[in-house]
Amino acid sequence: MSAPTPLKTSPLRPLPKLIFASRWLQLPLYLGLIAAQAVYVVHFLVELAHLIEAAFGSQTALQALISSIGYKTITPIVTLNETVIMLVVLALIDVVMISNLLIMVIVGGYETFVSRMELEGHPDQPEWLSHVNASVLKVKLATAIIGISSIHLLKTFINADNYTDRVLIAQTVIHITFLLSAMAIAYTDKIMSGIAAQKH
Repeated sequence: MSAPTPLKTSPLRPLPKLIFASRWLQLPLYLGLIAAQAVYVVHFLVELAHLIEAAFGSQTALQALISSIGYKTITPIVTLNETVIMLVVLALIDVVMISNLLIMVIVGGYETFVSRMELEGHPDQPEWLSHVNASVLKVKLATAIIGISSIHLLKTFINADNYTDRVLIAQTVIHITFLLSAMAIAYTDKIMSGIAAQKH
């Protein structure tokens, strides 16, 4: 059996060609996000180095950690304690989750809105990229934002003495809003997928 003859496409007219080519204007945006991720990597390594140095008794590193996490107590902290370690580790996890979010936006956005990356068959192709589209990307981004918001909320509750009740309530309400928004996005995507399946 002979292979099917590929459909011949007529060349685009000048205006549609210009409009279609305008998608490449997004490329500097994705390159900028890559640069932002590099900054996050540097920040992660600096905080990790401070944590290790503080574990070995460096007062300078300990004070840098306390300042970065905004931890305050009545008595001065002279040794690394469990609360400081927990807050620093949560901050590092926060950086990792934001980095994951950046990867999803960069890779998924480029694949969806700019150009195919032709990663089919590549051993390192992300599992989610094989079926990514604008709807799937929105749901994944919403889920990632909920995870980041959860980390921030946990950090706030651990360090609750340094926040007012108004801030604690506001962050909780914002987190619930993110959660409800993600559920609404996922439900809308499910409805749209069902409608599209019925049409076929």
